Amino acid sequence: EVQLVESGGELVQAGGSLRLSCAVSGSSIDGYVLAWFRQVPGKWREAVSCIDSTDARTFYYAPGAGRFTIPVDGAKNTAYMQMNRLSPEDSPVYSCAAARRRDLSDIASMWPYDHLYDYWGQGTQVTVAS
Repeated sequence: EVQLVESGGELVQAGGSLRLSCAVSGSSIDGYVLAWFRQVPGKWREAVSCIDSTDARTFYYAPGAGRFTIPVDGAKNTAYMQMNRLSPEDSPVYSCAAARRRDLSDIASMWPYDHLYDYWGQGTQVTVAS
C-alpha cells in the first residue's frame, strides 16, 4: 500500500522560505503524479502544485506560481515543495497526494481535482507570521 508522510511545516516569518517534504513508501514514485494541496479549516481544499514523475512536467495554481517549486528526489522516493516569499495567506495545512499517471489522461486539466488522487498524507501545518 502506498503511504505518504509529509514533514517540514513550521512557523516562519513573512518573506521567508520553507521546504516541505513528502516521503513515499510502498511503491516507487515512478509512474505517479504527486501533488500538493492546502486547506484552511472550514474551506475547500486548494490545489497548489503538481509534478508528473514520468516526464518531470510541473503545474502550479495561482497561490504558488512564481514562488513555489516542486522538485523530486527519486533516490529518496520523496517529493518536495520549496516555498519562497511566504505571506500569512500561505498558512493552511499542506497535504501531498499521489495518483497513478495512467489515471489522469489529461494531466494539465485534471491535476487540480483532489478526488482523482488515491493516496494522501496526514498533512503538515505551515504558519507564516506577519
